[in-house]
Amino acid sequence: MTRARAPLRNARTRLVLASVVLSTVMTALVLAVVYVTANRTIASETRSVVTAELAGLADEYERLGTLGLMRAIERRSQDAAERDALYLLTDPAGRVLAGNLLRWPPDIEPGSGWVRLELMRAGGDTAVPISAASIRLRGGERLLVGRDASARQQFDRALLQSAGLALLATLALSLLTGWLLTRLVFSRLSEIARTAGDIVSGDLSRRIPLRGTGDELDRMAETLNEMLERIEELVGNLRMTTNSLAHDLRSPLSRLRQRVEALTATDRPESERAAEAARAQAEIDHLLRVFSRLTEISRAEAGLGRDLFEPVELEPLARDVLEFYEPVAQEQGVALTLSGEDARLPGNKALLAQALSNLLENALRYAPDGSTIRVTLGRAGDRVALTVSDSGPGVPEEALPRLSRPFVTLDDSRTEQNSGLGLALVAAIARMHGGSFTARNLDPGFEAQMTLGR
Repeated sequence: MTRARAPLRNARTRLVLASVVLSTVMTALVLAVVYVTANRTIASETRSVVTAELAGLADEYERLGTLGLMRAIERRSQDAAERDALYLLTDPAGRVLAGNLLRWPPDIEPGSGWVRLELMRAGGDTAVPISAASIRLRGGERLLVGRDASARQQFDRALLQSAGLALLATLALSLLTGWLLTRLVFSRLSEIARTAGDIVSGDLSRRIPLRGTGDELDRMAETLNEMLERIEELVGNLRMTTNSLAHDLRSPLSRLRQRVEALTATDRPESERAAEAARAQAEIDHLLRVFSRLTEISRAEAGLGRDLFEPVELEPLARDVLEFYEPVAQEQGVALTLSGEDARLPGNKALLAQALSNLLENALRYAPDGSTIRVTLGRAGDRVALTVSDSGPGVPEEALPRLSRPFVTLDDSRTEQNSGLGLALVAAIARMHGGSFTARNLDPGFEAQMTLGR
């Protein structure tokens, strides 16, 4: 179990890390999109405002001339609402005529487009970052209009700090969430692994505990438990079959050896040797029938023959089987009846006929003279039910659950004269068709029912 737990821990760690990485990356991408979008929006709005203001000042220059433009710039520079606005008007030689900037930037040519740079404010002692645009006026004057980018840089820093805190919070929450979820999921998987380990150790009765939540893990555990019950049943049948084979075949094989020894004796009359040969042949035929039935059961349990499934009408099939057994029933003074509604389902027609034949043979073996064997077609929930009932002796109640097991024979019971494989084959065929086999005592009589999936 140590080796089984280590991979679970590794898988848990990988799942938590994957959850953390995925959440962090997704959050980082969202924050990056927000950051880029916000910056682009602010830059676009700033550029639109500056471009419009630059065009407006150029119009004032055309209407009022240089002095009118100087007065307009001075008014705007002193407006408290425009304290982030930056203006600069110089003559063609570069001398400052108006504005709140100290001097014209030496590397900027008027009309060179949108620029970002650092300039000294008039009366200031440090350069400030600005975003600006410039033009050359008709008289050779140079005009620059911009915005102080200090507030925007502070906004960028605040946004980046908030993004960092959001990433840290996302990291912590994803770690906690991933740990809680994996603890919930892997605790259930650990229960499954422990149960599987106990089963591997030989305890086939172990089952995965259900928590009653009805979630996917509970439904999976329920399905696995059904599978484990089926495995336990098959292993139990295999053990019982092996033990029964060893026990039940010992006597026929011993008798067969005695008959072969008798055949090799040269001092016995020819008639006795012929009789021994006939009895030996009968023993061999019996053994062949046993092995043939075992093969049929194994094939049905393995689902071999599903490739031959076809739409089967049960009423015509049952009628054909009853007609085949009608002469035998008449000899015994037993009546055979068929009733119920017809049903159509996908199945192996030959195997379904074999199953009904086994049920009829079992009923004919114990039905008293003058009685009736009833074959009924009906519904059992969402499945088709095929029932064979008679008025013969029943079986002990405690033996009913064991009737469908291989080699189960009950002294003085309805399975006394056979090898105990007929009903086992019926149950295997029913399971192959998605159904089940049940038996119960009537008052009086016995009923065997085979339910089939649709």
